[in-house]
Amino acid sequence: MNFNLLVENLTNPALLFFVLGLVAVLCKSDLEIPPNSSKFISLYLLFSIGFKGGQELAHETFSMEIFWTILFGIGIAIVIPFYTFFILKRKLSIYDAGAVAAAYGSISAVTFVTAVTYLEIQNMVLHGHMVAIMALMEAPAIVVGLLLISSFDKIGGTADIVKKRTVVKHSFTNGSVMLILGSLLIGFLASDAQAEGIKPFTNDIFKGFLAIFLLDMGIVSGRKLGSFFSYGWFPLVFAIIIPLFNGSVVAIMSSMVTDDISNRFMLAILSASASYIAVPAAMKMTVPQANPGLFLPMALAVTFPVNITIGMPLYYLLASAF
Repeated sequence: MNFNLLVENLTNPALLFFVLGLVAVLCKSDLEIPPNSSKFISLYLLFSIGFKGGQELAHETFSMEIFWTILFGIGIAIVIPFYTFFILKRKLSIYDAGAVAAAYGSISAVTFVTAVTYLEIQNMVLHGHMVAIMALMEAPAIVVGLLLISSFDKIGGTADIVKKRTVVKHSFTNGSVMLILGSLLIGFLASDAQAEGIKPFTNDIFKGFLAIFLLDMGIVSGRKLGSFFSYGWFPLVFAIIIPLFNGSVVAIMSSMVTDDISNRFMLAILSASASYIAVPAAMKMTVPQANPGLFLPMALAVTFPVNITIGMPLYYLLASAF
């Protein structure tokens, strides 16, 4: 069963397009996705998953299980950056440790979207409240990362509090969170008949756009790998072990708040993923001392492919077994 799940995921066309992007960089091909097209596709993916989640949410009955699942997700986003910071600061600067910890405490919407496709392969359905949890988990990790840097920054002093408030606000109102939450609300309010009118756009072409986006992610990841290896073995090991550890622990512990396998699998994915959009943007604004040449390749070029190859079958098996 384990081997079959792994093979099934490794032959997923979306994943193979990611590999194609890596190969294109290694071969020094001029293949690339135009920046404007890439941005449109990422916006489309967030819109589609948010809208479909809203439709699912409209058919759900709110329960204490959903309430506890939401609290559990937010708690994950607070705990992960806190404990990883103390591991990271043994080898990295305070600024880099805080930035990496925030990235691994936050979430990757693209990993989430890819996991939705994996759920469909398993003939399971994403529940709408998981989209809301995804959006709610992005900001707390940024806030915790900033607070930890402030607490341990003995040389440069704490960052300007006004600037920090700006970044905290930005973490709650950045484009990806706004689009996910907005699409979730619109999908929730739309009737089944109204949603049916745009179903060809929100559903039918989704996997094709995901494949092209992952091709772009493969190209971007391949280009960032070169500078990453100058930091030694520690970032590489961390970027492999920590997400697998986080995802596995959450896949098991999530049984305390929900028995639904798809919910537990998605919670595991969210806890295992690392942000390479919202967190880098926030850190660039408030912690310019943090090196993006470190935390971006860790999240995008190492953790992302680890999660979509080894991680997803592992988390699904653990969620199913416990």
